[in-house]
Amino acid sequence: MSNDREVDHDTIPPANKGLLAAAGVLLAIPIIALMWVSSYAKVEPKLGGWPFFIWYQFLWVFLCSAMTYTAYRLVLKARPHRPMHREADRDGDEVAR
Repeated sequence: MSNDREVDHDTIPPANKGLLAAAGVLLAIPIIALMWVSSYAKVEPKLGGWPFFIWYQFLWVFLCSAMTYTAYRLVLKARPHRPMHREADRDGDEVAR
């Protein structure tokens, strides 16, 4: 493989650490919220006959999935695509691997 076809990983921009930190916070929020059991270990207020303990945890299923997806999108935005090899030349020739 010739050196002119290799990707120079030193020229790829670095990851955005602010976005990575925000993604980490989004992943930590559900963990902290659900480990703090004393904040939701109660019966009242009921929602549709369900005690607070049950519907609070069920609500976190949706909140956690939304936060995880948002964190995933932030990580994709924070870390630019770093290909190992170029896809193809303009002539359509594939790069040998």
